[in-house]
Amino acid sequence: MVDSLGVAVIGFGWMGRVHTQAYARVPHHYPRLGLRPQLVTVAEEVPGRAEEAAAQFGFASTTRDWREVAADPRVRAVSITAPNFLHREIGVTMAEAGKHIWIEKPVGLTAADARAVADAVAGAGVQAAVGFNYRNAPAVEAARDLIAAGEIGTVTHVRIRLFSDYAAHPDAALTWRYEKERGGSGVLGDLASHGADLARHLLGDIDSLTADTAVFIPERARPAGATAGHTLATGGDLGPVENEDYVNCLLRFASGARGVLEACRVSVGEQNNYGFEVHGTKGALFWDFRRMNELGVSRGTTYQDQPIGTVYVGPGAGEFGAFQPGAANAMGYDDLKVIEAYRFLRSVEEGTPHGATLKDAVRSAAVLEAMVRSAESRAWVTVNA
Repeated sequence: MVDSLGVAVIGFGWMGRVHTQAYARVPHHYPRLGLRPQLVTVAEEVPGRAEEAAAQFGFASTTRDWREVAADPRVRAVSITAPNFLHREIGVTMAEAGKHIWIEKPVGLTAADARAVADAVAGAGVQAAVGFNYRNAPAVEAARDLIAAGEIGTVTHVRIRLFSDYAAHPDAALTWRYEKERGGSGVLGDLASHGADLARHLLGDIDSLTADTAVFIPERARPAGATAGHTLATGGDLGPVENEDYVNCLLRFASGARGVLEACRVSVGEQNNYGFEVHGTKGALFWDFRRMNELGVSRGTTYQDQPIGTVYVGPGAGEFGAFQPGAANAMGYDDLKVIEAYRFLRSVEEGTPHGATLKDAVRSAAVLEAMVRSAESRAWVTVNA
């Protein structure tokens, strides 16, 4: 028997669209799931945007006020894809109203925000998922399994990179993303949060770190109206960029491994250059998001001059089999969000967490706050998870 689950989406920018499309696709990839998401309502304050979403995707109703979602008895689960400064208020309100939540990272502006949402979820006894989508890539899950099985020996060090050019244009509009009050951190919350989650997902907890940050484009033009994505703006009044464009960080893991995490949002020539290199005492693993379905693997007993082979992941890796029948058939970014939606809905169905949770969000936020403290003090700091 399949039950219907009324869902709402709050905030209908690009990520709200991605969540909505993921809900629509889940039944096709996971027909045995006992829940079927039903698009009940979409909340978006930009005039006309919610109505466009309803017309395209079939939401039963629309609202300009997200608070109406909390009181809607039809809604049992909510996607929170609004700007960062709204995450805490919306997340706590929805959890206290008894709604399950799928919330985008970084879950607020601070670790305290993430903890507040986590506490509300725990107190209400609802399920929650967090948008750390890169951990859902089948090649990443295969890498994690190989590490856990000792296939590359004891992990010695890792390098994680997240380079992008979405903010590289000097005419990019001064949106909420560049303001501390509404965006919080800059590339830390946007990209490095994924890096912190990948680091923990693969290697375990981070004990301490030292970091450096920089702003490379200190001023941007204020937009004349509502924006979506990374809009350009020219001719407007210039305002200061209040959060960082770049971060590099040295990591010490509880296991004794060492790491380097580097992220930048203004890297000209780099488009979604995300990936990692994990080295162990017997081998190494290499992953590049732009070649998402490939994993570089070096293992054996040669040590010196040991070759690297390319593995094309297949149905035995993570959730690959729900999308493609054989290795080397490509998956894409949106597929990772379908996996995320599936694990969220499975959590609701079974009452047991699957996938990234708010505990993961809190730990990632603690790593980011340690980076901020380190950059300010120019010293090694302990991660207070």
